[in-house]
Amino acid sequence: MKPYLQLFDFSQKINYKTEILAGLTVAMTMIPESLSFAILGGFPPLVGLYAAFIMGLVTAVLGGRPGLISGGAGATVIVIIALMKSHGIEYVFATVALAGIIQIIVGLFKLGKFIRLVPQPVMFGFVNGLAVIIFMSQLEQFKTVINGKTEWISGTPLWIMLGLVALTIAIVILLPKITKAIPASLVAIIVVFGLVFGLGIHTKLVKDIASVSGGFPPFHIPDVPFNLEMLKIIFPYGLIMAGVGLTEGLLTLNLVDEITETKGNANRESIAQGTANILNGFFFGMGGCPMIAQTLVNLSAGARARLSGMIAALTILLIILIGAPVIERVPMAALVGVMMMVAIGTFEWMSFKVINKMPRQDIFVGILVAVITIWLHNLALAVLIGVIISALVFAWESAKRIRAEKYIDAKGVKHYDIFGPLFFGSVTAFNEKFDVSTDPQYVIVDFKESRVFDMSGIDALNKLTERYRSLDKKLHLMHLSEDCRRLLKNADDVIDVNIIEDPSYRISPEK
Repeated sequence: MKPYLQLFDFSQKINYKTEILAGLTVAMTMIPESLSFAILGGFPPLVGLYAAFIMGLVTAVLGGRPGLISGGAGATVIVIIALMKSHGIEYVFATVALAGIIQIIVGLFKLGKFIRLVPQPVMFGFVNGLAVIIFMSQLEQFKTVINGKTEWISGTPLWIMLGLVALTIAIVILLPKITKAIPASLVAIIVVFGLVFGLGIHTKLVKDIASVSGGFPPFHIPDVPFNLEMLKIIFPYGLIMAGVGLTEGLLTLNLVDEITETKGNANRESIAQGTANILNGFFFGMGGCPMIAQTLVNLSAGARARLSGMIAALTILLIILIGAPVIERVPMAALVGVMMMVAIGTFEWMSFKVINKMPRQDIFVGILVAVITIWLHNLALAVLIGVIISALVFAWESAKRIRAEKYIDAKGVKHYDIFGPLFFGSVTAFNEKFDVSTDPQYVIVDFKESRVFDMSGIDALNKLTERYRSLDKKLHLMHLSEDCRRLLKNADDVIDVNIIEDPSYRISPEK
């Protein structure tokens, strides 16, 4: 069977108990988060749960790797809040579907591979920024609305909330030292639920955020005018949403690859994510992407197959249909404690250990990406800025590596043996290596240990040949690629072609 037709790896051994328990735990943590993000965006609460179900199920079945959990993520919701306020929810549904189409195009053209261009310091900043966002978002549960104003809870309710959160954290930390047969997060939620229900403790419950009761996601074509004006409105939001979703998704996929020491398929994940978002647009979902917090909950519970993600999605649907009365009584403190531990586990604490060994520019990039992620909640922008700065630093460092060994042979011919890359950043340093006015009549420049990377390098060679020609001196260039020879002016006069030794790489034209 061809790889693209294989939905499941039937050779993989599955621990069904672990997968089912992990899926239930993921569902418990995803419900309040999806509800919170839906309310944050101004959507009906069920729109968030529908997104969690659709994203979770489709990506679990079709996605690029087992163990990755998708849902109604805050990263993508933040993008469309402004559109919701200005044009309403129908335009949001159309935007979500458009974002899905863009993501499928990215996957089909195999553009997901470009995630490999993200350097490690950017990964550190991305993960650490997300960890802080996850932790800080839990503090919102310590607030309440009094007379239309949001205020921090205080007094007895505060102490009860803190005590239950502390109990949850203690169970998550201590239980794995006793047994790993059952996910510690699920045990913590059940214990705190039983304690609050059994003792009649008054504290904040899931139902205090919103009702989770409803029916199956209904099919619905977005009620928007299908014309160019509508496309002009939704296209920028759709493009940004697709970019944010792919950025968070593919970086999360890389993170899972590292944790599980296996290899995922970025392009397949892009197609699955796009398919899920298209379905969101037509089935009352707010869209989403892979969720790093829930993914880490899933992995920490021992899940390594697709089953856990499917169980989580189907559990959310069952809760919407029939289980809402029970889930609505789950204390928020239990979920807050679990998510806080996820945030602590997400943070790359190793980055502190290696910070004194990293180059200063890498430290700067990592911190900058984390700050932008926390401050703007714009993951795509944070990663893009990090990649651009890293690329500029690399170009600068590479530009300083070009050098030339000079000597005059027995025949009086001066040789320049070039080492290092010749490109736009190193052109100035390259030109400074030559003593045109004092050089002898014959000069040989050897590129055996160098390479011309772009048109700026070709232009530098053209100008160099003209400088020697103007003084009636003979310049010969050796070991240039076919592209270089073709693009150089008057190449026949200045290039010694060695068919055996000359390289065959191509020049990258500047655009």
